[in-house]
Amino acid sequence: MASKDKEAASSDATPSNPRGIPYAPFVDKVEDYVTTRADVEPTLRRFQEMIAKYQFMEQNLQRRVVGLKDKLPDIRKTLDTVQFLKLRTSESDPIETTFELNDTLYAKAEIPPTDEVYLWLGANVMLSYPIDEAESLLSSKLQAAKLSLSNCEEDLDFLREQITTMEVAVARVYNWDVVQKRKEKEEEEKGKGKGATGSSAS
Repeated sequence: MASKDKEAASSDATPSNPRGIPYAPFVDKVEDYVTTRADVEPTLRRFQEMIAKYQFMEQNLQRRVVGLKDKLPDIRKTLDTVQFLKLRTSESDPIETTFELNDTLYAKAEIPPTDEVYLWLGANVMLSYPIDEAESLLSSKLQAAKLSLSNCEEDLDFLREQITTMEVAVARVYNWDVVQKRKEKEEEEKGKGKGATGSSAS
């Protein structure tokens, strides 16, 4: 019984992309969505709401893409540094370098060969890691960020397609309403014409 309910639920579920963004309904026949002119306004309102939701998701994804594109070079740079430090042996000479204290202030430092590094994890938290663990952590973060960026860009393309589909749907329903309005006006005029002919004949 439970399996039947699950099957029914999955069959009723709205089709979506791999990240759960629903497909926009393709309006092939307007009559499938509106039967009278009274249905036009609520249908157009529903379609406009769907467009607004897609546009909201698009804006959020665009911000996320910007954040990921900013983050990726930092992760890659940190990983390169860890891999460079890993190559150094205990016999290697210390490295003289500069590090940033704030936006305009740098200090000189000497870095001896080391098997331990400190990584910023965010929210003012820094943790010590053995170099191998740091390399593994940064590599996984880099791959996750790349995958997330790829998914975001794919979702943005998907959302643009759905917005276009909904805009076409809005246009079709609106045009159907215009045609129905014209037909009603023609029938009304015919009715008036018949009434005038009948009265003149009498």
